[in-house]
Amino acid sequence: MLKFVIIAIVIIALLALILANIRVVPQSKAYVVERLGTFYSTWQTGLHVKVPFVDRIVKIVSLKEQVVDFKPQPVITKDNVTMQIDTVVFYQITDPKLYTYGVESPISAIENLSATTLRNIIGELELDSTLTSRDTINAKIRVILDEATDPWGIKVNRVELKNIIPPREIQDAMEKQMKAERERRESILRAEGEKQSKILVAEGHKESKILEAEAEKQSAILHAEAVKEAKIREAEGEAEAILKVQQATADAIKLLNEADAKEAVIKIKALEAFEKAADGQATKIIIPSEIQGLAGLAEGITESIKK
Repeated sequence: MLKFVIIAIVIIALLALILANIRVVPQSKAYVVERLGTFYSTWQTGLHVKVPFVDRIVKIVSLKEQVVDFKPQPVITKDNVTMQIDTVVFYQITDPKLYTYGVESPISAIENLSATTLRNIIGELELDSTLTSRDTINAKIRVILDEATDPWGIKVNRVELKNIIPPREIQDAMEKQMKAERERRESILRAEGEKQSKILVAEGHKESKILEAEAEKQSAILHAEAVKEAKIREAEGEAEAILKVQQATADAIKLLNEADAKEAVIKIKALEAFEKAADGQATKIIIPSEIQGLAGLAEGITESIKK
């Protein structure tokens, strides 16, 4: 019975030992393994089994891109201005073996290297250039760090200057300058606004005058058209009246001709027409010779009757 218990214990111990030495490497991770104190292998994603008491996992490395934010570093520009600059480095481990055995403290090494590189670059620039050349500085630091960290199995993807902090007196001067610049731009914008307002008012006044003149022009045209139409209608009325009078006269003559009227009748009609003409406002009347003779005849007849 004791024998079976011992065998069971041994089996359980062996199973526990085997299970304890089974490793599953997750995605974006790498395990650096040593065998008897010497680098043996780099385990990538998947299932792995290490030999108990022989193999040892010395480092678990993340293959993701990582970010490290370094504290501000004092640097001196070419024109002897001391400022504080802190940097942010984006890096990625490309070779876990070199990262494990290449340098003792990779992050500390990168920090010191970036600080030294930053001092060298800023030392060649003046204050104004430093403040306006961030992209150039970032690119130069990245190239230098990437080349220096390559033997460590590290690739520097990007470097950013997070803050550039000049001395207090320079900050005050810069703030005053920016305030003056803002006030200048505000004055320019205000002047431009007033100018645009005046232009709009002038354009509106001009447009109003144009519309007013156009209205007067249209009114004059309409009035002239109305006068013209009235005169045309008046002339047409007079012409129509003349035509009717002439037509009536022609009809009367036609009727007289058809009735074979005697000369005496015609002369009487002439007298009637003369009577109507004499009733007018004319100061001079020209009497036809026929009517004069007829008047004399009438006068002679009147005298004979009286006698």
